[in-house]
Amino acid sequence: MNNITLIGMPGSGKSTVGVLLAKAIGFSFVDVDLVIQEREGALLQDILDARGVDDFLTLEEDVVCSLSCAHTVIAPGGSAVCRERAADHLRSLGPVVYLDVPLAELEQRIDNLSRRGVAMGPGQTLADLLRLRAPLYNKYADLVVRCPQGQPLDRTAQLVRARLEEAGLLP
Repeated sequence: MNNITLIGMPGSGKSTVGVLLAKAIGFSFVDVDLVIQEREGALLQDILDARGVDDFLTLEEDVVCSLSCAHTVIAPGGSAVCRERAADHLRSLGPVVYLDVPLAELEQRIDNLSRRGVAMGPGQTLADLLRLRAPLYNKYADLVVRCPQGQPLDRTAQLVRARLEEAGLLP
């Protein structure tokens, strides 16, 4: 299918960059976290609190695997790559782009980690999540776009578009 998926850590800008990219190339946009919230009638953090991380990851996997779209920029949650079936489904929908943002920038962007709806275990930090997930982001990405400290998200969207065009991956 002719979609583009943006993967990366919470706070990497997937949703904002996704909207900007979709507007720039004439695609639709879907935020998987919002699909989950709408389907469940609850905020992500409330779902995580009620069900725990494993059940949340299963729910996220089911929602990701139910996606059937075309000419859409998809922004899944940062934990979508934690389940192989979900990651493989995203890859089947079109090119996957990893927004690689340094930990210091992520920490600066996220001021509400405990209420943001991040799938993480008790005592885990953002640094722990990055150590666990970075290999998965790299594994499933067709392209890696490095996003230096302080780079505006509109510039990131421009870089993603340019990299997709250079690689011949822009549908």
